[in-house]
Amino acid sequence: MGKVIHDYMKSRLWQVLLLLVLQCVQAALMLYLPNLNADIINEGVASGQESQIWHYGWQMLGLSVIQVIVAIAATWSASRVATDIAYELRRDYFGAVEQFSLQEVEHFSAGSLITRATNDVQQVQMMLFQGLNIVLQAPIMFIGGIILASRQDGPLTWTLAVIIPIIIIVAGALMGTMGPLFKKLQARLDTLNLIIREQITGVRVIRAFTREATEAQRFGEANDRMRTVMVAVGRLMSLMMPLMMLIMNISNIAIMWFGAHRIDSGGMPIGNLQAFIQYLMMILISLMMASMMMVMLPRAVVSAKRVVEVRDTPCAIQAPEQPYHPTDPKGVIEFKHVSFQYPGAQDPVLDDLSFTIAPGTTTAIIGSTGSGKSSIIRVAQRMFDVSQGQVLVDGHDVREYDPHELASLFGTVPQRSLLFSGTIASNLKFGNPHATEEDMWQALRIAQAEDFVRELPEGLDAPVAQGGTNFSGGQRQRLCIARAIMRKPAVFTFDDSFSALDFATDKALRTALKPITRQTSVIIVAQRISTVMDADTIIVMDNGRMVGIGKHQELLANCPTYRQIADSQLNQEEQ
Repeated sequence: MGKVIHDYMKSRLWQVLLLLVLQCVQAALMLYLPNLNADIINEGVASGQESQIWHYGWQMLGLSVIQVIVAIAATWSASRVATDIAYELRRDYFGAVEQFSLQEVEHFSAGSLITRATNDVQQVQMMLFQGLNIVLQAPIMFIGGIILASRQDGPLTWTLAVIIPIIIIVAGALMGTMGPLFKKLQARLDTLNLIIREQITGVRVIRAFTREATEAQRFGEANDRMRTVMVAVGRLMSLMMPLMMLIMNISNIAIMWFGAHRIDSGGMPIGNLQAFIQYLMMILISLMMASMMMVMLPRAVVSAKRVVEVRDTPCAIQAPEQPYHPTDPKGVIEFKHVSFQYPGAQDPVLDDLSFTIAPGTTTAIIGSTGSGKSSIIRVAQRMFDVSQGQVLVDGHDVREYDPHELASLFGTVPQRSLLFSGTIASNLKFGNPHATEEDMWQALRIAQAEDFVRELPEGLDAPVAQGGTNFSGGQRQRLCIARAIMRKPAVFTFDDSFSALDFATDKALRTALKPITRQTSVIIVAQRISTVMDADTIIVMDNGRMVGIGKHQELLANCPTYRQIADSQLNQEEQ
């Protein structure tokens, strides 16, 4: 929490100073008003002087109006500072997440990252708002109230020495109990959000396998675990206000009891007792305000730590101090004895790979599920750093590039087709923000998507739902391919991108790609022999090792693994 305050408040020091001045003025006015009240009673009401009543009454009215204005200004300033800090914290947090590699995203999980950006930042904002409102006001009222109460009647001040420690002990006990509960609450909120996200994104799978009841039970169990913690927190929160009010009321009765004896003996004017009670209320209210803040503090501290943890987590993929800047990229990719192991895994997913991909050629990668095909593309694009060996792009190690510049050399169609909410045009412009309408239609034509887009009433302006769920799997795949074509990269990577297409569309698309890939490198990861058999080079993977490389006919003759795949998919005539 302190780190958040230090990082973000130093840029708005004048706002904080203004807020502190307003709080000092507000506290001073509140402390002065009981004195006026005592003067009205002692010098006006008790003596029967109406002029004194009007004199002090007008003063009280004027100061009360000023105090209301100052209180409104202080509350507005605190709200503005807290909102601005939350805005900047959320902005920096999102910027950090955008720079994450797959390693960091998988470490935190998508559900937890969403919770931290929303609920946790909101908890920090609420704490800042409450804290800024009372950061000076409560201490001034507390200390000033004790001093001014003792000036009203010294002998009666002993009651404060009994009341104040009781409140501090009660508040401390509640805060110490709530801290661990709030930490547990945020963790269970993460789990609940993760389950909700999985069930919403996987609703089709759940329904297809009639797992609604099982998933409802899974959600219910997580919801029950969160409710248990919420109930425990709620019980403690509900205890706090009645306990404080009980202490305040008992204190009020005690002061009136002992004060009445002081008045009866002539040792204290009646107006001073009224002022003493008001100061007592101010002291107790300031302690209640501080106690409420202390109750909120544990949760805000937990939330702030979670947000700062993500914000300050360094990305595993870093740019070198003096990165290489390609001026005329060719797209030559070379693997030199590359081995790669995912973080936390026991066995390597790629083992001693060496091959070269030349511009103007198509290299296909085929193999069984889990053989490391997609991992080749990931390390080539430096989504992960290799464990051993080197990946070179145009003769330079990928670790010599700035990650953003390296990514700009690739036109990627991922294994899972993903579209963003917006329009078809806005999705295509991810590949080229400055593309013309003709450029977009040309890309759609190559990707075999022109026909169904022209049939839409809005054409390029047709809406795209989140994730592209208003299109079929094949349509989404072709739109993703068109988006990659718009980029005009040095290297095309198709990670099992033709699996959702029928054989005719697959063949037509690969034929249409040839004219625009004559000067670029093309990497195709596929499961189907028909997709890779026309490639210039085919790499056969098995358990992370390259067990064959060559053309279709060569591999049929020399590679048993490739031959086995071909026998399972093609008849004798097709081979």
